[in-house]
Amino acid sequence: MEGKYQAYPEYADSGISSFNAIPIHWSTQRVNYLFTFGRGLNITKANLEDTGVACVSYGEVHSKYAFEVDPNRHVLKCVSSNYLSDSSRSLLSPGDFVFADTSEDIDGAGNFTQFVGEGQLFAGYHTVILRPKGQHYPRYLAYAFDTPESRNQIRLAVKGVKVFSITQEILKNVFLVLPTHIEQRTIAAFLDHETARIDRLIEKQQRLIELLKEKRQAVISHAVTKGLDPNVPMKDSGVEWLGQVPEHWQVLPIQRVLAKIEQGASPVAQNRSPETGEYGVLKISSVKKGRFIEVESKTLDSFADYEPRFKVKLGDLLVTRANTPSLVADSCIVEQEPRNPTMMCDLVYRLITTNMVENSYVCFWLLSNYGRMQIEVDARGSSMTMAKVSQGHIKSWLITIPPLREQSQIVSYIRKSQDRLTHLIERAELAIKLIQERRTALISAAVTGKIDVRNWQPSTSTQAAEPDLPMA
Repeated sequence: MEGKYQAYPEYADSGISSFNAIPIHWSTQRVNYLFTFGRGLNITKANLEDTGVACVSYGEVHSKYAFEVDPNRHVLKCVSSNYLSDSSRSLLSPGDFVFADTSEDIDGAGNFTQFVGEGQLFAGYHTVILRPKGQHYPRYLAYAFDTPESRNQIRLAVKGVKVFSITQEILKNVFLVLPTHIEQRTIAAFLDHETARIDRLIEKQQRLIELLKEKRQAVISHAVTKGLDPNVPMKDSGVEWLGQVPEHWQVLPIQRVLAKIEQGASPVAQNRSPETGEYGVLKISSVKKGRFIEVESKTLDSFADYEPRFKVKLGDLLVTRANTPSLVADSCIVEQEPRNPTMMCDLVYRLITTNMVENSYVCFWLLSNYGRMQIEVDARGSSMTMAKVSQGHIKSWLITIPPLREQSQIVSYIRKSQDRLTHLIERAELAIKLIQERRTALISAAVTGKIDVRNWQPSTSTQAAEPDLPMA
């Protein structure tokens, strides 16, 4: 083991394939003997309210409050206080665990949260409750459940295709490693301290990514409204929200630079990407934040369903017709023609422009803050789950029009800037991935006894060094 952490002096075979050797004075035990089991409330989303007794359901376990939940810190929906008398068995005590009993993917199998803090909290729908019994330290048990060794036992046992079920029986048969009670408390304190420091590193990288994304958006928005020459004479655009633009630019409805808008079709298709010799149709997810994602397509059931007039071609400007409110009218340029003949679906438009504009310039305009502002105004009246924009909406949106040569310069500048910023974002995302892997490795090493932290003491320095992380 790397760094300052030492191994225990003596190990013995655990008898459990998930753990191999563990410190000789440790033991293993099935979850069935460490907990009593219960079920969350038999309710639906319709039973949730804004006031009452806080309730944590499987959705929060999967997406919001994994590992721990505190009703005093976390925003939760509530249920009526009537459940206190009718369903008190689903009321949690501090230290209790709530497992999601279903998952849409295998990675989510074994996701849980632990009730920390004070107050009243119910376990909601699609959950299994585990209540610690005996003298074992609940916080240590939380870290024990959070290791790959424990999660893999659950993932190997679950069954399902589109939805995976995590039953009480599966959880009861999971083995955990158990140090002495004193060691459990020390390991939990050590991991609380070290993972908090690791999480601060992750938060810094996440904030950096947000700043880089904001910069990336600002570069687009500035270039398509102010141009690249800081000394160019400006004029009032005549549009309040647009402000000043270069004096020689035009501000026109997009209709003035469009020759045609085409909408795709919806043939019968299989939910897989086409292979060699097969024909495909795009999904709306093929257009994402300026990128064309070829693999986001479906295979046509029959070649006869393929309509050549909707074929996706190199250089196409694609715009989504319907999506979530934040993604509707997303746009991209097809920078590489699909390997297999692929047609547009009916949720995608193709904008065919005149010789007044470059497709890439129009695409960047639609991605800019000024383009998105107009899009969101027109999409606002649509459903919160599926917003739509019509061809009429698109034609009415205003766009700035520099001369063609300047459009080319702006497109080139934005692309170079985007490549640089995207590279920095990818580096930060990779850093987060590596830090998270090492965080997982540290928890695993401490909980399974690969490192000995019995003599660990928290650092008293306010400028403590970054945590020494064992490699995954």
